Amino acid sequence: MNDDRRPIALIGLMGAGKSVVAERLGQRLRAPVADLDALIERESGSPISELFAREGEEAFRRREAEMLERVLTAGIPVIACGGGLVIEPAPRDRLRRDCRVVWLEVSPGEAARRIEATRGRRPMLGNGEVRSRLGELLREREALYAEAAELRVTTDRRTPDEVVDAVLAELRRA
Repeated sequence: MNDDRRPIALIGLMGAGKSVVAERLGQRLRAPVADLDALIERESGSPISELFAREGEEAFRRREAEMLERVLTAGIPVIACGGGLVIEPAPRDRLRRDCRVVWLEVSPGEAARRIEATRGRRPMLGNGEVRSRLGELLREREALYAEAAELRVTTDRRTPDEVVDAVLAELRRA
């Protein structure tokens, strides 16, 4: 990899594999990893779905932006971002300015297959058909992911380790 020392931030739709890929990327690089959703859950003592129900999406997005700031200030080199972190301009700009942002692209069908077992813990899905809702979310966020991302890596039909290989290859090329 080149000598760019900015943290690597993984963004993308739920089900893209951000958490798993970040963990494996951290192992490969022998570097600490921060999973923003997991940190928020641990700090609040509540699952994301409960935070959404109790506080609403706007309050959750504030928590998410604050956690990003804390992680960046702490110098954590690998970050798994929540799927909606790019919605608000300030965290999106912060990512673009201070991180090497990799958009893990996933099709709605593949994402639906991956997250089926954890559907109840994902408040943005609602009660409708999962694949359809993921398609809506992707359409709403696609331009924001593209705006924030320096690099893109497709995750469909790839294992987490293959995605890590692809991320590292893209980072070397950039």
